[in-house]
Amino acid sequence: MEAAKRVLVYLKKNSVIQRAKFAQSITGYYSGAHERKVLVHCGLDHNKFVISDRPFRKSCRVELRRLSPCPISHFSSSQAAAFPEKVQGREIGVAITVLLQSANQRVLLIRRSKTLSVFPNAWVPPGGHLEIGEQLFEAGRRELEEETNLQVHSGNVSWSMLGLWESVYPPALSQGMPQFHHIVMFLLVHSIETHQQLHKKLRLNELEVSACLWVDPCLAGRVVGEKDLSILPSTASITEVKAGVWSQRCLDLGAVLSTELVGSEVEERFISGTKYALGLWLNTLRGYSA
Repeated sequence: MEAAKRVLVYLKKNSVIQRAKFAQSITGYYSGAHERKVLVHCGLDHNKFVISDRPFRKSCRVELRRLSPCPISHFSSSQAAAFPEKVQGREIGVAITVLLQSANQRVLLIRRSKTLSVFPNAWVPPGGHLEIGEQLFEAGRRELEEETNLQVHSGNVSWSMLGLWESVYPPALSQGMPQFHHIVMFLLVHSIETHQQLHKKLRLNELEVSACLWVDPCLAGRVVGEKDLSILPSTASITEVKAGVWSQRCLDLGAVLSTELVGSEVEERFISGTKYALGLWLNTLRGYSA
C-alpha cells in the first residue's frame, strides 16, 4: 500500500504565501531572528497547513515557539544554501500531538521507543503526522489510537488547539546538522473518563512506545521547572511494557530532568517541546493563556 502523503507547512505574510523551506526558521520569519516566540494564525486550507501573520477562514490564533537556541536560527542565508542537497530538499511537515486530559485532571505522556530514529526514549504526548485529507482532530484521534489503543470521538469529547512548537532534530548543532524539521501542534482533548478508567484500556504499540505516565498538575509543575521544589514531587510512577509484559517503575525526576542538557540522545528525558506543552496545559487549568 502506498504511504499516505503528509500535509506540508506554508507561510503567509503580507498576503504572500510560500511553502516553508527546510533551512529557514519559521518562528524567526514572523518574530525576528533572536525571538523565541510569536503569536500567529494557523489552520488547514486545501490540504495545506498555513501559518499566517493575519487571520483567515477557520484559523486559530496561538503562540508559536521554538527552542532557544534553535539550530536553524543560527544559519545565515549562505549557510542554509550550503546544506547537503538531500537535506535541503526535505519538506516541513505537521505533527499532531494529543494532550488527553482525564476527568480528574491528568494528561497522558508516552515514552518513545529507544529504537526510533528521532527523539528516542523521549517523553512526549501521543501523536504523529497530519496526512492529506485529514482534519486536525481526526489526525490526533488516529494517532492516539494507533499508539495507545485509546479511542476518542468528536461527538463525546471537547478539544482545542493549545499552541505550536517548531521542532528541529537533532536539537543542537553539537549533535550534528539538522535532519528533520517539523511544526508540532498540541491539541488538548477532554475525556469524560478518569485516568484510572482510561488506563485499563491502554494497549501500547511497542514498535513506537515503551512506557506511559499520567501527569497531574503538580508533576507537570516539576517538569516545566516551577521553583518551589519543596511542594513538588521528586518521583513519578510509570508503566513500562516489554514483550507484552507490563510493569511499574519509580522514575527519579531529578535525574531524568537533567539528561536533556548533559546526557546523550538515547537517555530517557523530557524534551523541550513536552515541557512547553505541559506549561500550556497548566495555563489552561489556571485560567490564562501563554
